Amino acid sequence: MQLDANNELALRADAVLAGGCDSPVRSGWAVGGSPFIQSHGVGAYAYDEADERYIDYIMAYGPLLFGHNHPALTSNLDELAQHGLVHGSTHSEEVGLAERIRSFLPSMERMRFASTGTEAVMSAVRVARAYTGRSLILKFAGNYHGHFDLALLNAGASAHTADASRSGIPDGVMRDAAVARYNDLENVDALLRGRESELAAVIVEPIVGNMGYVTPVLGFLEGLRERTKRYGALLIFDEVITWLRFGLRGAQARVGIVPDITTIGKIMGGGFPIAAFGGREDVMAVLAPRGATFTGGTHAGNPFSVGMAHRVLDLLETHPEYYPYMDALGKRLAAGVREIFERRGLPYAVVQHESIVDFKFRAGAPNNNYDDALAADKRKYAAYYHEMRRRKILLPPSQNEVMFVSVAHSEADIDETITAIDRSLDTIES
Repeated sequence: MQLDANNELALRADAVLAGGCDSPVRSGWAVGGSPFIQSHGVGAYAYDEADERYIDYIMAYGPLLFGHNHPALTSNLDELAQHGLVHGSTHSEEVGLAERIRSFLPSMERMRFASTGTEAVMSAVRVARAYTGRSLILKFAGNYHGHFDLALLNAGASAHTADASRSGIPDGVMRDAAVARYNDLENVDALLRGRESELAAVIVEPIVGNMGYVTPVLGFLEGLRERTKRYGALLIFDEVITWLRFGLRGAQARVGIVPDITTIGKIMGGGFPIAAFGGREDVMAVLAPRGATFTGGTHAGNPFSVGMAHRVLDLLETHPEYYPYMDALGKRLAAGVREIFERRGLPYAVVQHESIVDFKFRAGAPNNNYDDALAADKRKYAAYYHEMRRRKILLPPSQNEVMFVSVAHSEADIDETITAIDRSLDTIES
């Protein structure tokens, strides 16, 4: 990627950080040009090093439900820190948080905390293999489950690891994984044929936010549930994006499917590092000290992260109006974009589910699987990204991502964004 010689901080980052970043999508390599360098965030806005304000639709890739630095989360932090930042011991607030989570996600009969979504999913996979005594994991192209070896095979979220051998993923990992097409049970059956007795688990985003926004077609998740039961395997729902983004009861309540294991992540800490995995009591019993399977970490369930998670749940429980407010903003944004496309005769589908809005530069129906996502026009999205950034609208620097609305966004922000989209299309669709 060619960096702007005038972007001193980007050049400094490139000289000391591997690839100039700590997470590849931030580098902006998928859209070209210099990366966005953020100095701080306030409410719905991100600010660059020149203190220019941008309406932010990245929202840390989903977890900032309340925008940047909501006072209920950032005030009186000494109250959380005064008893220690990390104990290395179990504490009452950790137990209380687990009880609250289980009240919303009853499928998580027993759980264990972790620090990141990657760690939670990696641990869930290990538990599934230990419980079943099998190795094969079936996942879906375009679903993103973190950056451990298995998860990265043909993943979404701009992971781009199609050449697994060059990505440091061993052959053995590939033998123990099957990557199916999302929303395609025939493809699932074809991949599992003759290997049914090897299957430990199917892991899936019940509603996808990592190859654009994709919903499960009728019968797809039900089919996965039926097959895992028939084969003696487990069903894992990755709700790192969907839990709390789609309400306190998550996607599993929306789709009406009860998984065996669920993973949740940073959204419950308002963006602060915290995650968890949990499921059926008998499944989670494989974990040490009762079982032989080890997962753990010094920061798992640390009191500061747990305290932040309690504050997030307090906000959502005491402000039920937040969800309909974000849904109304999402509908306003989606309607505005649809009007622009109709007026211009553009054949792009706009999808909106509560606080998520998405469209791709691809003619036809919304994305149904990763093949659809890969067919979108990357160069057109890159041009669109830069036109929007020039108009002080901050979008994800990859077309695999979606736009996230927060409680902090206003109708004025939405209207400004719609105007910016219209004017940006003057340039890229001319």
